[in-house]
Amino acid sequence: MKKTLKVLAALTLLGASSWVMAAELADDMDTLAANYKIVLKTDSTDTFKQSLQNMRAAAMDAQKGTPPKLESKAPDSPEMKEFRQGLATLIGQIDQSMALANQGKLEDARKVAEGFKQTRDANHKKFR
Repeated sequence: MKKTLKVLAALTLLGASSWVMAAELADDMDTLAANYKIVLKTDSTDTFKQSLQNMRAAAMDAQKGTPPKLESKAPDSPEMKEFRQGLATLIGQIDQSMALANQGKLEDARKVAEGFKQTRDANHKKFR
């Protein structure tokens, strides 16, 4: 009886921890989406750069997560590597946009940011 109880407790904790991880990934995705809207609409360079920083931090954190569609895959599986590479691509685009914003080229930075949508759509198709 004690063994059964221990096994049930362990399974419950394992299930709860995977649910929390998924929630954290969902939070990162919500942060990316909310800040992306700001990036596309703001005329303030400071607001633009702050939103990009928020997006970068969320993308970096999201790389540590696992999308629900890939929960059965090993962390070093090709699919997980592709998921992390998709986020690395986004981070590179964010960095490129930030560099232009730092040079005072807000409209050029916004054009680069418009490309985030294509990256998002391609990766959502695979991993969502």
